[in-house]
Amino acid sequence: MSVITKIETTDAFPDVRGDFPGLVTRDGEPWHYLDTAATSQKPRVVIDAMARALGEDYATVHRGVYARSAEMTLAYEAARRRIASFLGGSEDEIVFTRGATEAINLVANTWGQANISKGDRILLSQLEHHSNIVPWQMLAERVGAHIDACPLTGDHQIDLDAAEAMLTEQHKLVAFGHVSNVLGGVLDAPRAAAMAHRVGAKLLLDGCQSAPHMPVDVKTLDCDFYVFSAHKLYGPTGIGALWAREGILADMPPWEGGGAMIDRVTFEKTTYAPAPQRFEAGTPAITEAIAFAAAADYVSDIGLDRLHAHEAKLVERLRGELGAMNDVTLYGPADSAGIVSFAIDGIHPHDLGTILDEANVAIRAGHHCAQPLMDYLDVPATARASFGAYSSDADVDALLEGIARTKRIFGKA
Repeated sequence: MSVITKIETTDAFPDVRGDFPGLVTRDGEPWHYLDTAATSQKPRVVIDAMARALGEDYATVHRGVYARSAEMTLAYEAARRRIASFLGGSEDEIVFTRGATEAINLVANTWGQANISKGDRILLSQLEHHSNIVPWQMLAERVGAHIDACPLTGDHQIDLDAAEAMLTEQHKLVAFGHVSNVLGGVLDAPRAAAMAHRVGAKLLLDGCQSAPHMPVDVKTLDCDFYVFSAHKLYGPTGIGALWAREGILADMPPWEGGGAMIDRVTFEKTTYAPAPQRFEAGTPAITEAIAFAAAADYVSDIGLDRLHAHEAKLVERLRGELGAMNDVTLYGPADSAGIVSFAIDGIHPHDLGTILDEANVAIRAGHHCAQPLMDYLDVPATARASFGAYSSDADVDALLEGIARTKRIFGKA
């Protein structure tokens, strides 16, 4: 049964679990997948869209003069328009990348290289994913810039009061996670943008954990760059998107050279295609882009407001249950977006994750590609349960049962 049919026939959040073939074990048992913040499961409509693009519809794009190539080019560029509209932008502002990591590296190596120089400063926060730290460190080392990291509030959100006090006219860029991949806190992005713009800096938002879970409008957020990955939006791996303001993108120099990103090549001089094509060297991820658009359609059909509310209820329930346990420490704000990070006294998160796996419950355990945050929290790792469209109270029940079993094994019953 399709998601659209379910939505039309009930006001309750639709049970979409049947749309996801990956949510069963090899033995046909339910798999309680609580690691959506790492990567989402894929609905059948996305799998089918990619299979069609790889099969009966397949051809190259932008070059062929035959009919199928022209049709595939139209589909590829339609995918760009779809992702642009998903973010509230225009197609000329969307660059397809291999993911959010490459998108941030693209900004660092093009806009950053051209606009950040010796003595300039970049403001990050203590909760950033490594992908929103390392590219800026590499740039800063090359050009002689400085990295600042603003602290967190008591409930582990980016402290915008502290950030505002830290910002100076030396700051050229502020790069923040829109939603923390560990803590789930939602940034007040319009305020962050106003603060950055007040000192002449640009704002980049890492949207990997926001775009799949809540409505995003880049114009309302007032950011200058927004990046996210398809595989966290129920789409395929190997593709993501960079949105940048049209005027900024048009002025950015190319990063990678090759086919498709050129206007004219001679041995004396090469001229480049306009943005966004100048940033997509080589044969693009054609089938992935089409599946990316199908994933955007899927979540839009559900309704991102509904999805966010559904996940918020699961977060509220799980935090309530865990908060009642005197041996559990919860991290992040109470109203986190689909993510609950926690630790149990005397039980390493890796041990918890291993024992839960025996009961077909999948969580993430570790530093979550956020080692500076773990240092800030003074813990080696946390356990993280993260929800998606297919998550339900049954998943919370299975997690709680698995935690109780783990405590018994460790003699903590």
